[in-house]
Amino acid sequence: STTCLHSKKGDVVDVVVQQHAFAAGSFVEFVEKKRTHIGTIDTVEHKSSGSARYQVIDSDGKKFNVPDKDIRYSMSCPNSPGQASKLYDEFCQAQDTPVQSIQDAIDVTPDLLEMAWEEAAIEDEEGSTSTMTPASFIELVHAHAATSMEKYLAWKYLQSDMSHIFFKEIKSNGRVVSFKAKTRKAVDATRDVFCRTHQDENEICFV
Repeated sequence: STTCLHSKKGDVVDVVVQQHAFAAGSFVEFVEKKRTHIGTIDTVEHKSSGSARYQVIDSDGKKFNVPDKDIRYSMSCPNSPGQASKLYDEFCQAQDTPVQSIQDAIDVTPDLLEMAWEEAAIEDEEGSTSTMTPASFIELVHAHAATSMEKYLAWKYLQSDMSHIFFKEIKSNGRVVSFKAKTRKAVDATRDVFCRTHQDENEICFV
């Protein structure tokens, strides 16, 4: 929740709005010196400006001081130590997973990706302002609630070159949080470029 702190400078009262922060214990993907890491949030603090900053510990026990803008993805830690350890290991392993392996892991084909876009595009044409999240993508193509890892893998998959044919990324606080269906005209143009630069490796060019 948002907290307001009042700081008095002379007779002027500044209202500092504290940024919503991820909870301590959360598993996160973050960027440090252009490298991507996985770690666990150890402590959370708010700077005088209201922005959040985290101390994050990676698998090797190394500590990082990470501003909120450098957190790319977060998932809640399960209460059970065994489940938490298993999820963290899966999170680490999935970090560098190639797109084809992600596609296999979440059982998605180019046909299903295009079907998801068709559904989202129809909703947009009917006046919907909603966007597709990784969770709603999994629910749409598989008709079940997404697990934590399915959400993360879908988040990565929806940022792939193939997915960029159909969806554009929506960001909040610098993080990709959801995806908006492109117009049919934009899809045709992007698919044309994709199929000229990604020859014979994707069924999307033959759909």
